[in-house]
Amino acid sequence: MGNTCAMLHLQKSLYLCATLIAGMASTLPLTARAESILLEAGDLMQLGGIGWVATGLDMPRPETALPIIEAADNSPEAALLRRLDNAGKAAGFDGVLYDNRDRGHSLVPADMFPRLIRLEFGPELRKQNMDYGVAGQIVLPAIVIGNSSTAITGGEIPRSQARLAMTVPEYSRHAFLSYVSNHLYIYPEHRDYDGHDRFPVNWPYTVISEGSSHSDKPFMRAFLMSVAALAPETRDRLREESLVVPTLQMVMRRSQPGIYSRDAYKAGQAHRAVFAKDRLAPERMVALAASLKPDEIPPMVRLRVEEEDFRAKAGLAGMPEQLFNTPSSIARIWRGPGYSRLMVVSAADTEDPNGRDLEFSWVLLQGDPARVRITPEAPGAARAQISIDWHDRFKADPDEARTTDRVDIGVFAWNGVHESAPAIISISFPNHQRREYESSPDDTGMRLTSVDYDAKARGAAYDPLLHWSAPWKDMIRYDDTGEVTELLRETRDGVLELSGRGRIQDGRTVTYTLERDKQDRILSMQVTPTE
Repeated sequence: MGNTCAMLHLQKSLYLCATLIAGMASTLPLTARAESILLEAGDLMQLGGIGWVATGLDMPRPETALPIIEAADNSPEAALLRRLDNAGKAAGFDGVLYDNRDRGHSLVPADMFPRLIRLEFGPELRKQNMDYGVAGQIVLPAIVIGNSSTAITGGEIPRSQARLAMTVPEYSRHAFLSYVSNHLYIYPEHRDYDGHDRFPVNWPYTVISEGSSHSDKPFMRAFLMSVAALAPETRDRLREESLVVPTLQMVMRRSQPGIYSRDAYKAGQAHRAVFAKDRLAPERMVALAASLKPDEIPPMVRLRVEEEDFRAKAGLAGMPEQLFNTPSSIARIWRGPGYSRLMVVSAADTEDPNGRDLEFSWVLLQGDPARVRITPEAPGAARAQISIDWHDRFKADPDEARTTDRVDIGVFAWNGVHESAPAIISISFPNHQRREYESSPDDTGMRLTSVDYDAKARGAAYDPLLHWSAPWKDMIRYDDTGEVTELLRETRDGVLELSGRGRIQDGRTVTYTLERDKQDRILSMQVTPTE
């Protein structure tokens, strides 16, 4: 199976392999009841160049004589889950694993869910830190709910585990692999969502809790209760179709306070990058999960970019504007000088698991409605043209002080019964730079007049994995016809007049080099004299 997966196109191989692994759980031999299951290095087989699959892991069956939830829990959601379990309507924890990835720092107590099987890692895997931090490199033959209440707090790239996953290409592929392998992981945002939203992406692959250590615990409890409340036939179908996590994401988002209609669900308030615990409604989550029927489960939206003017290399450093392309999350970084950008995106690859007709909604979740134009081919169409104008830093919610540099566009599929979880297109802006645009005299659009690149001197924070600082400011001057007449670079040593990106007016050439300096990434300029 590993060789087959390695030969396929990345996105298709991820989805196909995840589907094959999801079906393994029902065929693996059963062992005696155990409170935990040990994963050893010898249980793993390499999955192409993507990660590892636990083909040697035997899933034990939980002891159904144990209570499904601790007796001391008097909450309405616990009472509802017990009623469902007593009536034989809840799938419980058969085929479900709990993966704690912070070595017990933020652990779901063992007596909270007595039937829940817990994953443990053997010494060789622990030595390689495969049990710790951001998940996704191992596909397990089970539905997995996991957490890591950790963050990178030192070194050159401090950040939350979720932001690490978004900014390292390999990890973004792992996140999608987990999504279609029925594995859901929860991480705290830890200082990445305080006064400013530092996430370059909003995606449905993980759940990010507002706060630091232990802020993930209420989410773990709510999701474990929800996955247990699914009807057995519904959960079997979700597992077969690799739709457990997209469906759980829909359940959590649709159940939030105030989200009482389809229109409310398809709005930014329901789909923030980070969720606060007071936005959880566990009783509603359990009830919605229990009500899902196998022939009504929603699909996973699969996006494909057909046209765009975001480039493989852009800006002075020639870095990619395409952070990553995965089926339910597309991420772009604005680097070029233009004021407006264009994308044509298709959701036509989306298939309803029951063959129902689908109606698509393309929604601005976060951004200035005057600067984002979304034009579907027709009402409910699976294809849309998206035009985005430059955004300075803005407040995503006018009632909150938090700022952001990211525009989010959500795509939803309606199958006549349920809306899907969103697929999200994110565009991140380099607002550590100071850009100024002006209207052209003939009203043909906006044009760039200056860029101050010196974020380090101004103390402007930026992510050195994605961006850089440079010790100069560029100024562009135009004539009456709109042609550039001057390109001036103001450096700490004086002003240079350029005739283009790579040449000074006197004939000397300019080249650029990116260098790391602790928590900074600096673009330096080298001037080569004329011969």
